[in-house]
Amino acid sequence: MHGLMESPDIEKQRHSQEQLASLRNNLNDVLIKDVTIGEMHAEYISVNRAHMKKYVILYCHGGGYSTGSCLYARSITEKLANSTSMDVMAFDYRLAPEHPYPAATEDAMRAWNHLMLLGYGARDVIVAGDSAGGNLALSLVLKLKEQGRLLPRGIVLMSPWTDLTSSGKSFEAKAEVDPVLDRDYIDRMVAAYAPDMDLKQPLISPLFGDFEGFPPVYIQVGENEILLSDSLRLHQALVDANVSVKMDTYKGMWHVFQMSPVKAAREAMDKNAEFIYDICR
Repeated sequence: MHGLMESPDIEKQRHSQEQLASLRNNLNDVLIKDVTIGEMHAEYISVNRAHMKKYVILYCHGGGYSTGSCLYARSITEKLANSTSMDVMAFDYRLAPEHPYPAATEDAMRAWNHLMLLGYGARDVIVAGDSAGGNLALSLVLKLKEQGRLLPRGIVLMSPWTDLTSSGKSFEAKAEVDPVLDRDYIDRMVAAYAPDMDLKQPLISPLFGDFEGFPPVYIQVGENEILLSDSLRLHQALVDANVSVKMDTYKGMWHVFQMSPVKAAREAMDKNAEFIYDICR
């Protein structure tokens, strides 16, 4: 995985990710429907069986804000649709460095507004994301709160990137055991997404946001990732704000291990479904 991340050529990274994603076989019982929101591509992932249509999961893909897509995210979105029996909507937000902050947050708001126009209420939506998508999920909810709007029913975060200042202890403590990320890669992604900006702005680094009144949050993180502190510190910030929050740390796992065909990934997706079922009662 380091080989894929080490190239400073973002276009090459994007191409490699799309090639990897195209080699995957879609789950047989999953249907995918393309939609356009303004000029933004999005897709609905649904199970091809009777399923719950009252709720929808709005999914924000990862990729350091510079790579990633709906196609690349299918290794998670298909599993999420299958485990929850709910529709999942993913969207291709604009990527850095061509489109730095706040482009992604603006596009996430477009996706949210699209769901509202379809007739979903805020409480019918679960916002989810991995890595930079976890950052974007939190940024979206912080932006909704800032605007005085109703918030989603809950938030599901997988290895969220919450602190672009890279001040967590795990950046050093886990540097030798993380098989996916390293400090150089993170620094390049920060420079592309938020050049010459105050990295402590809550919509850039949600760790520094005001979480009072937030909906329930569930966090999953791998024990062996340099972003471990981003989850640990977020968990504590949510506890301090009296938010209902649960976090599971998976022993020996890496960044967004849920994408991988391993037992822990299947267990994690079942846990995501359990959390979602619980808050939707």
